[in-house]
Amino acid sequence: MSSRDNEVVQIGRIKYSNVWPVFHYFSTDLLPGSPRMVTEVPSLLNRGMLNGALDIAPVSSFAFGLGWNKFWLLPNLSVSSDGPVNSILLFSRKRPEEIRNGTIALTNTSATSVNLLKIIMEKAYGGQPVYWESEPNLEAMMASSDAALLIGDHAIQASWQEHNYIVTDLGEVWKRWTGFGMTFAVWAVQKSFAKQNAELISRVCSAFEESKRRSQSDLRPLVEQACRQIGGTPQYWQHYFNNLCYDFGEKQQKGLALYFSYAQQLGLLQNKVEMNIWSDNTLIRVKE
Repeated sequence: MSSRDNEVVQIGRIKYSNVWPVFHYFSTDLLPGSPRMVTEVPSLLNRGMLNGALDIAPVSSFAFGLGWNKFWLLPNLSVSSDGPVNSILLFSRKRPEEIRNGTIALTNTSATSVNLLKIIMEKAYGGQPVYWESEPNLEAMMASSDAALLIGDHAIQASWQEHNYIVTDLGEVWKRWTGFGMTFAVWAVQKSFAKQNAELISRVCSAFEESKRRSQSDLRPLVEQACRQIGGTPQYWQHYFNNLCYDFGEKQQKGLALYFSYAQQLGLLQNKVEMNIWSDNTLIRVKE
């Protein structure tokens, strides 16, 4: 995803089902200026936000940590879990503790989950694995590895396959180890864009909140869409969407702050991360 080549507002959307409740009823048609929706895997959205090609997007929490000084967080929006997340999964032949110095294949589609795995393997289990990056294909990843990390719909579909691998949910491990939930993605806006487009940001925030509210009040349309597009049963998807948290309150912020702290300790992040949340009042203070 290259840097900006036009002035059309660019809004990113993650190509995975975990963001559907926030986007299902969200339409750029109702926003001024006819913004363009860019749907990609998290790694490409992360790159677009970090290089300024996108104005607003959900980003991997780790990517926000890399570029936090360029961004405001949109209020009360995240993809979080308070225990198992069901779509951030490590597949292995032995328990993770037993392969803490082994070889692990990493998905090339995200950053937060990759670095969460590194934190768990190195801080929780005291290991030093060898990592390599791969397209999200379980059998190809496992051909030369002790374990493979998959995320999103790739992880979900792999968990349904017949195999003899141990499946470890990183959200569950993080909760058991730290006592906190884990935030995998947040919604961010470029500070430079927000300063010039306060009214649009307010409308975008309201539209995301309304989509989240409507989706959570009746998950049936999302469940039916997931069954059609991805497979699985209505019961699976009802549980999947109900299990995820799309808010970003104090509990989620504390868990994410701990993640950033560990990432800094391991040298994955160079600086302390500040989570500045956008609001109309924030913008007024910036302009003064």
